[in-house]
Amino acid sequence: MRKISGIAASSGIAIAKAYVLATPDLSYNKLQVDNPDSEIQRLKEALDISKQELEKIKENARKSLGDEHAEIFSAHLLVLSDPEMIHPIQDKIKTENVNAEAALDETANMFIDMFKAMDNEYMRERAADIQDVTKRVMAHLLGVTFPDPALIDEEVVIIAEDLTPSDTAQLNKQFVKGFTTNIGGRTSHSAIMARSLEIPAVVGTKTIISDASEGDLIIVDGMDGKVIINPSEEELATYRKKQEDFEEQKRIWAELKGEPTVSADDEHVELVANIGTPEDVVGVINNGGEGVGLYRTEFLYMGKSELPTEEEQFQAYKSVLEQMCEKPVVVRTLDIGGDKELSYLKLPEEMNPFLGFRAIRLCLEREDIFRTQLRALLRASTYGNLKIMFPMIATLDEFRQAKALLLEEKANLLNEGVDVSEDIEVGIMVEIPSTAVTARQFAKEVDFFSIGTNDLIQYTMAADRMNERVSYLYQPYHPAILNLVNNVIEAAHAEGKWAGMCGEMAGDSIAIPILLGLGLDEFSMSATSILPARTQIKDLSKGEMASYKEQLLSMSTADEVEAFIRRVTKQ
Repeated sequence: MRKISGIAASSGIAIAKAYVLATPDLSYNKLQVDNPDSEIQRLKEALDISKQELEKIKENARKSLGDEHAEIFSAHLLVLSDPEMIHPIQDKIKTENVNAEAALDETANMFIDMFKAMDNEYMRERAADIQDVTKRVMAHLLGVTFPDPALIDEEVVIIAEDLTPSDTAQLNKQFVKGFTTNIGGRTSHSAIMARSLEIPAVVGTKTIISDASEGDLIIVDGMDGKVIINPSEEELATYRKKQEDFEEQKRIWAELKGEPTVSADDEHVELVANIGTPEDVVGVINNGGEGVGLYRTEFLYMGKSELPTEEEQFQAYKSVLEQMCEKPVVVRTLDIGGDKELSYLKLPEEMNPFLGFRAIRLCLEREDIFRTQLRALLRASTYGNLKIMFPMIATLDEFRQAKALLLEEKANLLNEGVDVSEDIEVGIMVEIPSTAVTARQFAKEVDFFSIGTNDLIQYTMAADRMNERVSYLYQPYHPAILNLVNNVIEAAHAEGKWAGMCGEMAGDSIAIPILLGLGLDEFSMSATSILPARTQIKDLSKGEMASYKEQLLSMSTADEVEAFIRRVTKQ
Protein backbone atom coordinates (compact mmCIF):
# COMPACT_ATOMS: atom_id res chain seq x y z
CA MET A 1 0.00 0.00 0.00
CA ARG A 2 1.21 3.50 -0.81
CA LYS A 3 -0.38 6.89 -0.04
CA ILE A 4 0.35 10.09 -1.93
CA SER A 5 -1.12 13.56 -1.61
CA GLY A 6 -2.31 16.03 -4.20
CA ILE A 7 -4.90 18.75 -4.72
CA ALA A 8 -8.54 17.82 -4.13
CA ALA A 9 -10.13 18.80 -7.44
CA SER A 10 -13.55 17.11 -7.52
CA SER A 11 -15.41 15.67 -4.53
CA GLY A 12 -16.23 12.02 -3.99
CA ILE A 13 -14.51 8.68 -3.52
CA ALA A 14 -13.47 6.49 -6.46
CA ILE A 15 -12.27 2.89 -6.06
CA ALA A 16 -11.22 1.03 -9.22
CA LYS A 17 -8.32 -0.39 -11.22
CA ALA A 18 -5.72 1.96 -12.66
CA TYR A 19 -5.84 2.82 -16.36
CA VAL A 20 -2.60 4.56 -17.32
CA LEU A 21 -3.23 7.18 -19.98
CA ALA A 22 0.24 7.85 -21.37
CA THR A 23 1.68 7.93 -24.89
CA PRO A 24 3.75 4.75 -25.27
CA ASP A 25 7.30 4.61 -26.55
CA LEU A 26 6.91 4.37 -30.33
CA SER A 27 10.61 4.23 -31.21
CA TYR A 28 11.66 1.44 -33.58
CA ASN A 29 14.67 0.05 -35.43
CA LYS A 30 14.74 0.19 -39.21
CA LEU A 31 15.37 -3.36 -40.40
CA GLN A 32 16.02 -5.13 -43.69
CA VAL A 33 13.54 -8.00 -44.12
CA ASP A 34 13.60 -11.23 -46.12
CA ASN A 35 9.83 -11.63 -46.39
CA PRO A 36 8.13 -8.38 -47.51
CA ASP A 37 4.76 -10.16 -47.84
CA SER A 38 4.85 -10.96 -44.11
CA GLU A 39 5.49 -7.27 -43.32
CA ILE A 40 2.60 -6.21 -45.56
CA GLN A 41 0.36 -8.66 -43.68
CA ARG A 42 1.52 -7.18 -40.35
CA LEU A 43 0.66 -3.73 -41.69
CA LYS A 44 -2.79 -4.91 -42.81
CA GLU A 45 -3.53 -6.37 -39.36
CA ALA A 46 -2.43 -3.15 -37.61
CA LEU A 47 -4.62 -1.10 -39.95
CA ASP A 48 -7.63 -3.37 -39.34
CA ILE A 49 -7.30 -3.15 -35.54
CA SER A 50 -6.91 0.63 -35.75
CA LYS A 51 -10.06 0.89 -37.89
CA GLN A 52 -12.06 -1.18 -35.39
CA GLU A 53 -10.86 1.02 -32.53
CA LEU A 54 -11.69 4.24 -34.35
CA GLU A 55 -15.18 3.01 -35.27
CA LYS A 56 -15.80 2.31 -31.60
CA ILE A 57 -14.37 5.67 -30.53
CA LYS A 58 -16.48 7.44 -33.15
CA GLU A 59 -19.65 5.76 -31.90
CA ASN A 60 -18.83 6.55 -28.25
CA ALA A 61 -18.13 10.17 -29.17
CA ARG A 62 -21.40 10.38 -31.08
CA LYS A 63 -23.39 9.08 -28.10
CA SER A 64 -21.70 11.21 -25.45
CA LEU A 65 -20.74 14.39 -27.35
CA GLY A 66 -22.91 14.47 -30.47
CA ASP A 67 -22.38 14.03 -34.21
CA GLU A 68 -20.13 17.06 -34.70
CA HIS A 69 -17.48 15.81 -32.26
CA ALA A 70 -17.63 12.33 -33.81
CA GLU A 71 -16.72 13.66 -37.25
CA ILE A 72 -13.04 14.11 -36.41
CA PHE A 73 -12.79 10.32 -36.18
CA SER A 74 -14.40 9.99 -39.61
CA ALA A 75 -11.42 11.93 -40.97
CA HIS A 76 -9.06 9.50 -39.23
CA LEU A 77 -10.89 6.51 -40.69
CA LEU A 78 -10.59 8.00 -44.17
CA VAL A 79 -6.80 8.16 -43.77
CA LEU A 80 -6.67 4.46 -42.87
CA SER A 81 -8.67 3.55 -45.98
CA ASP A 82 -6.99 5.93 -48.43
CA PRO A 83 -5.07 3.97 -51.12
CA GLU A 84 -3.03 7.12 -51.81
CA MET A 85 -1.62 6.68 -48.30
CA ILE A 86 -1.57 2.88 -47.91
CA HIS A 87 -0.15 1.85 -51.31
CA PRO A 88 3.08 3.89 -50.97
CA ILE A 89 3.74 2.20 -47.60
CA GLN A 90 3.29 -1.23 -49.16
CA ASP A 91 5.44 -0.25 -52.16
CA LYS A 92 8.25 0.88 -49.84
CA ILE A 93 8.17 -2.47 -48.03
CA LYS A 94 8.37 -4.35 -51.35
CA THR A 95 10.96 -2.24 -53.15
CA GLU A 96 13.26 -1.43 -50.23
CA ASN A 97 12.76 -4.65 -48.20
CA VAL A 98 12.24 -2.67 -44.99
CA ASN A 99 10.07 -3.52 -42.01
CA ALA A 100 6.52 -2.18 -41.79
CA GLU A 101 7.42 0.28 -38.98
CA ALA A 102 10.03 2.05 -41.09
CA ALA A 103 7.83 2.12 -44.21
CA LEU A 104 4.87 3.54 -42.23
CA ASP A 105 6.92 6.21 -40.46
CA GLU A 106 8.87 7.41 -43.49
CA THR A 107 5.81 7.50 -45.78
CA ALA A 108 3.63 9.23 -43.19
CA ASN A 109 6.30 11.87 -42.52
CA MET A 110 6.56 12.56 -46.24
CA PHE A 111 2.79 13.23 -46.43
CA ILE A 112 2.79 15.24 -43.18
CA ASP A 113 5.57 17.52 -44.45
CA MET A 114 3.84 17.88 -47.81
CA PHE A 115 0.45 18.84 -46.29
CA LYS A 116 2.01 21.22 -43.76
CA ALA A 117 3.66 23.13 -46.59
CA MET A 118 0.41 23.73 -48.49
CA ASP A 119 -1.34 27.10 -48.58
CA ASN A 120 -4.77 25.51 -48.22
CA GLU A 121 -5.77 25.45 -44.52
CA TYR A 122 -7.97 22.37 -44.94
CA MET A 123 -5.05 20.40 -46.41
CA ARG A 124 -2.74 21.56 -43.61
CA GLU A 125 -5.25 20.16 -41.11
CA ARG A 126 -4.95 16.74 -42.77
CA ALA A 127 -1.34 16.61 -41.55
CA ALA A 128 -2.58 16.41 -37.97
CA ASP A 129 -4.99 13.60 -38.91
CA ILE A 130 -2.17 11.58 -40.49
CA GLN A 131 0.04 12.16 -37.45
CA ASP A 132 -2.64 10.93 -35.01
CA VAL A 133 -3.54 7.88 -37.09
CA THR A 134 0.10 6.91 -37.66
CA LYS A 135 0.74 6.78 -33.90
CA ARG A 136 -2.13 4.34 -33.46
CA VAL A 137 -1.02 2.04 -36.29
CA MET A 138 2.60 2.19 -35.12
CA ALA A 139 1.59 1.16 -31.60
CA HIS A 140 -0.11 -1.95 -32.98
CA LEU A 141 2.90 -2.82 -35.16
CA LEU A 142 5.14 -2.55 -32.10
CA GLY A 143 2.72 -4.49 -29.92
CA VAL A 144 2.36 -1.73 -27.33
CA THR A 145 -0.88 -0.45 -25.81
CA PHE A 146 -2.23 2.77 -27.28
CA PRO A 147 -4.44 4.29 -24.57
CA ASP A 148 -7.81 5.73 -25.53
CA PRO A 149 -10.17 7.16 -22.91
CA ALA A 150 -13.09 6.76 -25.31
CA LEU A 151 -12.49 2.98 -25.56
CA ILE A 152 -12.72 2.29 -21.84
CA ASP A 153 -15.47 -0.25 -21.14
CA GLU A 154 -14.81 -1.26 -17.51
CA GLU A 155 -14.62 0.63 -14.24
CA VAL A 156 -11.26 2.39 -13.92
CA VAL A 157 -9.40 5.27 -12.35
CA ILE A 158 -7.45 7.24 -14.97
CA ILE A 159 -3.77 7.84 -14.17
CA ALA A 160 -2.09 10.52 -16.29
CA GLU A 161 0.57 13.20 -16.41
CA ASP A 162 -2.26 15.59 -17.22
CA LEU A 163 -5.57 15.47 -19.07
CA THR A 164 -6.35 17.86 -21.90
CA PRO A 165 -9.88 19.26 -22.14
CA SER A 166 -10.51 16.99 -25.15
CA ASP A 167 -9.25 13.96 -23.18
CA THR A 168 -11.62 14.82 -20.35
CA ALA A 169 -14.52 15.39 -22.74
CA GLN A 170 -14.14 11.76 -23.94
CA LEU A 171 -14.48 10.27 -20.46
CA ASN A 172 -17.56 8.12 -19.95
CA LYS A 173 -18.54 8.49 -16.29
CA GLN A 174 -20.25 5.08 -16.41
CA PHE A 175 -16.77 3.53 -16.52
CA VAL A 176 -14.34 6.27 -15.48
CA LYS A 177 -14.89 6.46 -11.74
CA GLY A 178 -12.20 9.06 -11.09
CA PHE A 179 -8.81 10.34 -12.16
CA THR A 180 -5.53 11.52 -10.73
CA THR A 181 -2.69 13.40 -12.42
CA ASN A 182 0.90 14.44 -11.84
CA ILE A 183 0.28 18.10 -12.61
CA GLY A 184 -2.58 20.59 -12.52
CA GLY A 185 -4.52 22.57 -9.96
CA ARG A 186 -8.08 22.95 -8.76
CA THR A 187 -8.75 25.49 -11.49
CA SER A 188 -7.15 23.55 -14.36
CA HIS A 189 -9.65 22.69 -17.08
CA SER A 190 -9.43 18.96 -16.46
CA ALA A 191 -10.42 19.59 -12.82
CA ILE A 192 -13.30 21.83 -13.86
CA MET A 193 -14.53 19.21 -16.34
CA ALA A 194 -14.27 16.51 -13.64
CA ARG A 195 -16.64 18.50 -11.47
CA SER A 196 -19.02 18.91 -14.40
CA LEU A 197 -18.93 15.15 -15.01
CA GLU A 198 -19.28 14.53 -11.24
CA ILE A 199 -16.26 12.22 -11.03
CA PRO A 200 -13.76 12.39 -8.14
CA ALA A 201 -10.34 13.80 -9.00
CA VAL A 202 -7.01 14.51 -7.32
CA VAL A 203 -4.47 16.51 -9.35
CA GLY A 204 -0.93 17.79 -8.82
CA THR A 205 0.33 14.59 -7.13
CA LYS A 206 3.73 14.97 -8.89
CA THR A 207 4.47 11.22 -8.78
CA ILE A 208 1.33 9.20 -9.58
CA ILE A 209 2.59 8.15 -13.04
CA SER A 210 5.76 6.64 -11.56
CA ASP A 211 4.10 5.29 -8.39
CA ALA A 212 1.14 3.47 -9.97
CA SER A 213 1.00 0.77 -12.64
CA GLU A 214 -1.70 -0.46 -15.00
CA GLY A 215 -4.18 -2.62 -13.09
CA ASP A 216 -3.27 -1.44 -9.57
CA LEU A 217 -6.26 -0.92 -7.28
CA ILE A 218 -6.57 2.82 -6.69
CA ILE A 219 -8.58 4.88 -4.22
CA VAL A 220 -9.08 8.54 -5.17
CA ASP A 221 -10.27 10.70 -2.29
CA GLY A 222 -11.45 13.86 -4.05
CA MET A 223 -12.39 15.51 -0.76
CA ASP A 224 -9.09 15.27 1.10
CA GLY A 225 -6.73 15.13 -1.90
CA LYS A 226 -5.42 11.62 -1.14
CA VAL A 227 -4.59 8.77 -3.51
CA ILE A 228 -4.01 5.26 -2.15
CA ILE A 229 -2.36 2.61 -4.33
CA ASN A 230 -3.19 -1.05 -3.60
CA PRO A 231 -4.89 -0.37 -0.25
CA SER A 232 -5.09 -2.90 2.59
CA GLU A 233 -8.43 -4.60 3.29
CA GLU A 234 -8.85 -2.36 6.33
CA GLU A 235 -8.18 0.80 4.30
CA LEU A 236 -10.52 -0.42 1.58
CA ALA A 237 -13.33 -0.96 4.08
CA THR A 238 -12.78 2.52 5.56
CA TYR A 239 -13.06 4.17 2.16
CA ARG A 240 -16.08 2.13 1.09
CA LYS A 241 -17.81 3.47 4.22
CA LYS A 242 -16.66 7.00 3.36
CA GLN A 243 -18.05 6.49 -0.15
CA GLU A 244 -21.43 5.43 1.28
CA ASP A 245 -21.46 8.43 3.66
CA PHE A 246 -20.81 10.80 0.78
CA GLU A 247 -23.68 9.30 -1.24
CA GLU A 248 -25.96 9.72 1.80
CA GLN A 249 -24.87 13.35 2.13
CA LYS A 250 -25.76 13.89 -1.53
CA ARG A 251 -29.24 12.51 -0.88
CA ILE A 252 -29.70 15.02 1.98
CA TRP A 253 -28.53 17.88 -0.25
CA ALA A 254 -30.97 16.76 -2.94
CA GLU A 255 -33.90 17.64 -0.67
CA LEU A 256 -33.19 21.32 -1.46
CA LYS A 257 -33.18 20.74 -5.23
CA GLY A 258 -36.37 22.69 -5.98
CA GLU A 259 -35.92 25.36 -3.33
CA PRO A 260 -34.76 28.98 -3.87
CA THR A 261 -31.44 30.00 -2.35
CA VAL A 262 -32.36 32.04 0.73
CA SER A 263 -30.16 32.96 3.70
CA ALA A 264 -31.21 32.57 7.34
CA ASP A 265 -32.33 36.23 7.36
CA ASP A 266 -34.46 35.72 4.22
CA GLU A 267 -32.09 37.32 1.67
CA HIS A 268 -32.18 35.68 -1.78
CA VAL A 269 -29.13 35.08 -4.01
CA GLU A 270 -28.94 33.13 -7.26
CA LEU A 271 -27.06 29.84 -7.43
CA VAL A 272 -26.29 28.99 -11.05
CA ALA A 273 -23.93 26.63 -12.84
CA ASN A 274 -20.88 26.64 -15.08
CA ILE A 275 -21.23 24.37 -18.13
CA GLY A 276 -19.14 23.40 -21.15
CA THR A 277 -21.62 21.61 -23.44
CA PRO A 278 -25.39 21.37 -23.96
CA GLU A 279 -25.22 17.90 -22.38
CA ASP A 280 -24.12 19.50 -19.08
CA VAL A 281 -27.56 21.13 -18.66
CA VAL A 282 -28.93 17.85 -17.29
CA GLY A 283 -26.54 18.21 -14.34
CA VAL A 284 -27.67 21.80 -13.77
CA ILE A 285 -31.33 20.77 -13.65
CA ASN A 286 -30.66 17.68 -11.52
CA ASN A 287 -28.75 19.81 -9.00
CA GLY A 288 -31.39 22.52 -8.74
CA GLY A 289 -29.50 25.26 -10.60
CA GLU A 290 -31.35 28.55 -10.97
CA GLY A 291 -29.70 29.21 -14.32
CA VAL A 292 -26.37 29.00 -16.17
CA GLY A 293 -23.85 31.59 -15.04
CA LEU A 294 -21.11 30.56 -17.46
CA TYR A 295 -21.44 28.62 -20.70
CA ARG A 296 -17.88 28.00 -21.88
CA THR A 297 -18.39 28.00 -25.63
CA GLU A 298 -14.81 27.04 -26.47
CA PHE A 299 -15.72 23.37 -26.15
CA LEU A 300 -17.74 23.78 -29.35
CA TYR A 301 -14.47 24.61 -31.08
CA MET A 302 -12.24 21.95 -29.48
CA GLY A 303 -11.73 18.35 -30.55
CA LYS A 304 -12.54 19.29 -34.15
CA SER A 305 -10.58 19.74 -37.35
CA GLU A 306 -12.26 23.01 -38.33
CA LEU A 307 -14.26 25.91 -36.92
CA PRO A 308 -17.89 25.15 -36.02
CA THR A 309 -20.38 26.64 -38.45
CA GLU A 310 -22.94 29.28 -37.52
CA GLU A 311 -25.68 26.65 -37.72
CA GLU A 312 -23.81 24.20 -35.45
CA GLN A 313 -23.35 26.93 -32.88
CA PHE A 314 -26.95 28.12 -33.19
CA GLN A 315 -28.24 24.61 -32.47
CA ALA A 316 -26.00 24.28 -29.39
CA TYR A 317 -27.01 27.65 -27.92
CA LYS A 318 -30.70 27.05 -28.75
CA SER A 319 -30.55 23.66 -27.01
CA VAL A 320 -29.18 25.15 -23.78
CA LEU A 321 -31.66 28.05 -23.77
CA GLU A 322 -34.64 25.77 -24.39
CA GLN A 323 -33.59 23.27 -21.74
CA MET A 324 -33.25 26.05 -19.15
CA CYS A 325 -36.87 27.17 -19.73
CA GLU A 326 -36.44 30.97 -19.47
CA LYS A 327 -33.96 30.73 -16.60
CA PRO A 328 -30.96 33.01 -17.26
CA VAL A 329 -28.14 31.65 -19.41
CA VAL A 330 -24.89 33.65 -19.49
CA VAL A 331 -22.87 32.68 -22.55
CA ARG A 332 -19.19 33.58 -22.65
CA THR A 333 -17.92 34.26 -26.14
CA LEU A 334 -14.93 32.32 -27.42
CA ASP A 335 -12.12 32.13 -24.85
CA ILE A 336 -9.26 30.35 -26.63
CA GLY A 337 -5.61 30.72 -25.62
CA GLY A 338 -3.58 30.03 -22.51
CA ASP A 339 -3.98 26.28 -21.96
CA LYS A 340 -6.80 25.98 -24.54
CA GLU A 341 -5.49 25.66 -28.08
CA LEU A 342 -7.09 25.04 -31.45
CA SER A 343 -4.64 23.21 -33.70
CA TYR A 344 -6.44 24.30 -36.86
CA LEU A 345 -6.07 28.03 -36.07
CA LYS A 346 -2.27 27.81 -36.34
CA LEU A 347 -1.68 30.55 -33.77
CA PRO A 348 1.98 31.49 -33.23
CA GLU A 349 3.70 30.12 -30.14
CA GLU A 350 4.06 32.68 -27.35
CA MET A 351 6.44 33.02 -24.43
CA ASN A 352 3.51 33.54 -22.05
CA PRO A 353 0.21 32.50 -23.65
CA PHE A 354 -1.85 33.30 -20.53
CA LEU A 355 -0.89 36.95 -21.01
CA GLY A 356 -0.96 36.81 -24.78
CA PHE A 357 -3.19 36.65 -27.83
CA ARG A 358 -6.32 35.05 -26.41
CA ALA A 359 -10.05 35.42 -25.77
CA ILE A 360 -11.44 38.85 -26.79
CA ARG A 361 -8.03 39.87 -28.19
CA LEU A 362 -8.18 37.05 -30.73
CA CYS A 363 -11.86 37.69 -31.51
CA LEU A 364 -11.38 41.39 -32.21
CA GLU A 365 -8.61 40.57 -34.68
CA ARG A 366 -10.39 37.58 -36.23
CA GLU A 367 -13.74 39.28 -36.78
CA ASP A 368 -14.82 36.49 -39.14
CA ILE A 369 -14.74 33.98 -36.26
CA PHE A 370 -16.31 36.41 -33.80
CA ARG A 371 -19.13 37.57 -36.07
CA THR A 372 -20.13 33.96 -36.79
CA GLN A 373 -20.49 33.28 -33.09
CA LEU A 374 -22.37 36.53 -32.44
CA ARG A 375 -24.85 35.76 -35.24
CA ALA A 376 -25.47 32.28 -33.85
CA LEU A 377 -26.04 33.68 -30.35
CA LEU A 378 -28.40 36.39 -31.59
CA ARG A 379 -30.42 33.90 -33.63
CA ALA A 380 -30.76 31.68 -30.55
CA SER A 381 -31.74 34.57 -28.27
CA THR A 382 -35.49 34.21 -28.90
CA TYR A 383 -35.48 30.68 -27.41
CA GLY A 384 -34.74 31.70 -23.82
CA ASN A 385 -33.20 34.22 -21.45
CA LEU A 386 -29.80 34.89 -23.05
CA LYS A 387 -27.09 37.09 -21.59
CA ILE A 388 -23.81 37.58 -23.49
CA MET A 389 -20.47 38.02 -21.75
CA PHE A 390 -17.12 39.02 -23.23
CA PRO A 391 -13.99 37.46 -21.63
CA MET A 392 -10.57 38.93 -20.87
CA ILE A 393 -11.68 42.55 -21.16
CA ALA A 394 -8.84 44.87 -20.09
CA THR A 395 -10.02 48.23 -21.42
CA LEU A 396 -13.29 50.01 -22.11
CA ASP A 397 -12.31 50.28 -25.77
CA GLU A 398 -12.28 46.47 -26.05
CA PHE A 399 -15.78 46.26 -24.59
CA ARG A 400 -17.04 49.02 -26.90
CA GLN A 401 -15.53 47.33 -29.97
CA ALA A 402 -17.03 43.96 -29.06
CA LYS A 403 -20.45 45.44 -28.34
CA ALA A 404 -20.36 47.42 -31.60
CA LEU A 405 -19.79 44.19 -33.56
CA LEU A 406 -22.67 42.58 -31.67
CA LEU A 407 -24.99 45.47 -32.56
CA GLU A 408 -23.87 45.39 -36.21
CA GLU A 409 -24.71 41.70 -36.48
CA LYS A 410 -28.03 42.28 -34.74
CA ALA A 411 -28.89 44.94 -37.34
CA ASN A 412 -27.79 42.61 -40.15
CA LEU A 413 -30.05 39.81 -38.89
CA LEU A 414 -33.03 42.10 -38.48
CA ASN A 415 -32.51 43.33 -42.05
CA GLU A 416 -32.54 39.68 -43.15
CA GLY A 417 -35.88 39.20 -41.39
CA VAL A 418 -34.47 37.10 -38.56
CA ASP A 419 -36.02 37.58 -35.11
CA VAL A 420 -33.66 38.68 -32.32
CA SER A 421 -34.55 39.22 -28.66
CA GLU A 422 -34.67 42.84 -27.50
CA ASP A 423 -33.77 41.91 -23.90
CA ILE A 424 -30.20 40.61 -24.15
CA GLU A 425 -28.00 41.85 -21.33
CA VAL A 426 -24.35 42.34 -22.34
CA GLY A 427 -21.66 42.10 -19.70
CA ILE A 428 -18.03 41.26 -19.13
CA MET A 429 -15.90 38.86 -17.17
CA VAL A 430 -13.76 40.65 -14.62
CA GLU A 431 -10.56 38.63 -14.58
CA ILE A 432 -7.90 41.29 -15.13
CA PRO A 433 -6.88 43.47 -12.15
CA SER A 434 -7.04 46.69 -14.21
CA THR A 435 -10.71 46.01 -14.91
CA ALA A 436 -11.48 45.28 -11.26
CA VAL A 437 -9.72 48.50 -10.20
CA THR A 438 -11.63 50.63 -12.75
CA ALA A 439 -14.95 48.81 -12.30
CA ARG A 440 -16.81 52.09 -11.66
CA GLN A 441 -16.04 53.27 -15.19
CA PHE A 442 -17.07 49.91 -16.70
CA ALA A 443 -20.27 49.78 -14.62
CA LYS A 444 -21.65 52.82 -16.46
CA GLU A 445 -21.63 50.87 -19.75
CA VAL A 446 -22.00 47.15 -19.04
CA ASP A 447 -25.24 45.44 -17.96
CA PHE A 448 -23.51 43.13 -15.49
CA PHE A 449 -20.20 41.85 -14.17
CA SER A 450 -19.16 38.22 -13.68
CA ILE A 451 -15.94 37.90 -11.71
CA GLY A 452 -13.65 35.20 -13.09
CA THR A 453 -11.56 34.50 -10.03
CA ASN A 454 -9.54 31.65 -11.58
CA ASP A 455 -7.65 34.16 -13.73
CA LEU A 456 -8.11 37.20 -11.47
CA ILE A 457 -6.22 35.43 -8.68
CA GLN A 458 -3.37 34.24 -10.89
CA TYR A 459 -2.92 37.68 -12.45
CA THR A 460 -3.15 39.52 -9.12
CA MET A 461 -0.73 37.15 -7.37
CA ALA A 462 1.55 36.76 -10.45
CA ALA A 463 1.30 32.98 -10.08
CA ASP A 464 0.47 30.62 -12.97
CA ARG A 465 -2.51 28.60 -11.76
CA MET A 466 -1.32 25.58 -13.80
CA ASN A 467 2.04 25.49 -11.99
CA GLU A 468 1.84 23.34 -8.86
CA ARG A 469 5.15 24.77 -7.58
CA VAL A 470 3.47 28.13 -6.99
CA SER A 471 0.04 26.74 -6.15
CA TYR A 472 0.45 28.08 -2.60
CA LEU A 473 -0.09 31.55 -4.11
CA TYR A 474 -3.53 30.61 -5.40
CA GLN A 475 -5.17 32.38 -2.43
CA PRO A 476 -8.84 33.23 -3.00
CA TYR A 477 -9.18 34.62 0.55
CA HIS A 478 -6.19 36.96 0.26
CA PRO A 479 -7.24 40.52 1.26
CA ALA A 480 -6.00 41.82 -2.11
CA ILE A 481 -8.48 39.55 -3.90
CA LEU A 482 -11.31 40.35 -1.49
CA ASN A 483 -10.79 44.10 -1.97
CA LEU A 484 -10.88 43.72 -5.77
CA VAL A 485 -14.05 41.63 -5.56
CA ASN A 486 -15.64 44.15 -3.21
CA ASN A 487 -14.73 47.01 -5.56
CA VAL A 488 -16.49 45.26 -8.47
CA ILE A 489 -19.65 44.52 -6.45
CA GLU A 490 -19.88 48.07 -5.10
CA ALA A 491 -19.34 49.54 -8.58
CA ALA A 492 -22.13 47.39 -10.03
CA HIS A 493 -24.59 48.25 -7.27
CA ALA A 494 -23.81 51.97 -7.53
CA GLU A 495 -25.12 51.86 -11.12
CA GLY A 496 -28.06 49.56 -10.37
CA LYS A 497 -26.35 46.59 -12.07
CA TRP A 498 -25.80 43.05 -10.76
CA ALA A 499 -22.52 41.28 -10.03
CA GLY A 500 -21.88 37.56 -10.22
CA MET A 501 -18.89 35.31 -9.85
CA CYS A 502 -18.14 32.37 -12.16
CA GLY A 503 -14.72 31.36 -10.83
CA GLU A 504 -14.25 28.33 -8.61
CA MET A 505 -14.18 30.64 -5.58
CA ALA A 506 -17.98 31.01 -5.91
CA GLY A 507 -18.50 27.42 -4.73
CA ASP A 508 -15.86 27.45 -1.99
CA SER A 509 -17.29 26.87 1.50
CA ILE A 510 -14.94 29.43 3.13
CA ALA A 511 -15.52 32.03 0.40
CA ILE A 512 -19.33 31.72 0.33
CA PRO A 513 -19.92 33.50 3.69
CA ILE A 514 -17.48 36.25 2.67
CA LEU A 515 -19.13 36.77 -0.73
CA LEU A 516 -22.59 36.76 0.83
CA GLY A 517 -21.44 39.55 3.17
CA LEU A 518 -19.90 41.51 0.30
CA GLY A 519 -23.27 41.49 -1.46
CA LEU A 520 -22.58 39.17 -4.41
CA ASP A 521 -25.83 38.69 -6.34
CA GLU A 522 -25.08 35.54 -8.31
CA PHE A 523 -22.86 32.56 -7.46
CA SER A 524 -21.94 30.40 -10.47
CA MET A 525 -20.18 27.10 -9.83
CA SER A 526 -19.90 23.49 -10.90
CA ALA A 527 -23.38 21.95 -10.85
CA THR A 528 -22.36 19.48 -8.16
CA SER A 529 -21.48 22.36 -5.80
CA ILE A 530 -24.95 23.98 -5.97
CA LEU A 531 -26.81 21.90 -3.39
CA PRO A 532 -23.99 21.95 -0.79
CA ALA A 533 -23.78 25.75 -1.27
CA ARG A 534 -27.57 26.15 -0.92
CA THR A 535 -27.47 24.11 2.29
CA GLN A 536 -24.68 26.30 3.64
CA ILE A 537 -26.33 29.64 2.70
CA LYS A 538 -29.60 28.54 4.34
CA ASP A 539 -27.79 28.59 7.70
CA LEU A 540 -25.94 31.88 7.16
CA SER A 541 -27.18 35.37 8.00
CA LYS A 542 -26.32 37.80 5.22
CA GLY A 543 -26.60 40.70 7.67
CA GLU A 544 -24.18 39.11 10.10
CA MET A 545 -21.69 38.34 7.33
CA ALA A 546 -21.97 41.94 6.08
CA SER A 547 -21.11 43.22 9.57
CA TYR A 548 -17.68 41.57 9.24
CA LYS A 549 -16.94 43.18 5.86
CA GLU A 550 -14.58 45.99 6.92
CA GLN A 551 -12.79 43.73 9.36
CA LEU A 552 -12.14 41.10 6.66
CA LEU A 553 -11.02 43.65 4.04
CA SER A 554 -8.45 45.11 6.44
CA MET A 555 -6.86 41.79 7.42
CA SER A 556 -3.26 41.09 6.43
CA THR A 557 -3.21 37.49 5.19
CA ALA A 558 -5.40 34.79 3.66
CA ASP A 559 -4.77 32.61 6.72
CA GLU A 560 -6.21 35.30 9.00
CA VAL A 561 -9.31 35.54 6.84
CA GLU A 562 -9.81 31.78 6.73
CA ALA A 563 -9.32 31.35 10.48
CA PHE A 564 -11.83 34.14 11.19
CA ILE A 565 -14.48 32.67 8.87
CA ARG A 566 -14.03 29.18 10.29
CA ARG A 567 -14.51 30.58 13.78
CA VAL A 568 -17.63 32.66 13.11
CA THR A 569 -19.32 30.03 10.91
CA LYS A 570 -18.15 27.07 13.04
CA GLN A 571 -16.62 25.22 10.06
